[in-house]
Amino acid sequence: MIKVVLIDDHEMVRMGVSAYLSTEDDIQVAGEAEDGETGLQLVQQHQPDVVLMDLIMEKMDGIEATKQIMSELPDTKVIVLTSFYDDEQVYPAIEAGAFSYLLKTAKAEMIAEAIRAAMKGESKVEAEVTRKMMQRMRQPESSLHDTLTERERDVVSLIGEGKTNQEIADELYIGIKTVKTHVSHILSKLAVDDRTQIAVYAHRHGLAD
Repeated sequence: MIKVVLIDDHEMVRMGVSAYLSTEDDIQVAGEAEDGETGLQLVQQHQPDVVLMDLIMEKMDGIEATKQIMSELPDTKVIVLTSFYDDEQVYPAIEAGAFSYLLKTAKAEMIAEAIRAAMKGESKVEAEVTRKMMQRMRQPESSLHDTLTERERDVVSLIGEGKTNQEIADELYIGIKTVKTHVSHILSKLAVDDRTQIAVYAHRHGLAD
């Protein structure tokens, strides 16, 4: 059972997301909060696997709450669920430790999918968000990706498109274990920590379509 805490200042959003997730056999909503401060207390109390985090809230915003959660419970996956994808929100949220970044326009099924993916170590970042991250983080070219093999570049490109490991395996006609090995090598070669940062790197350096 995946334990989830939902932090959002809109009651209707909390009610809708919570109602849907309660129908999922493998997901349990352990608590809900309307601001980051109360949400942090719930996270400390329940120590959930996943936190669904809004960004703009009273008392403590989602970015600060994410920073504190990552400091205290680094194994907890924070999935941003917000209406905002401007660079003033996206970059700080990812930098604070957000594992995935979804918009509130996402279908409920996608939210549940992102929760399950997080438990497998797979990030979900919507295309609009990835483009904003690319624009915000555009920097001079690096030669780190010159060390990638041709197949590793293929994997980087597909991660940049938001593909899961299984989707990458299917597209490249390789086993999922092979994909995971490639991802591990890519993380090391690009000196990044997770798939989200691979996606950012791919767009920043023109490695994604």
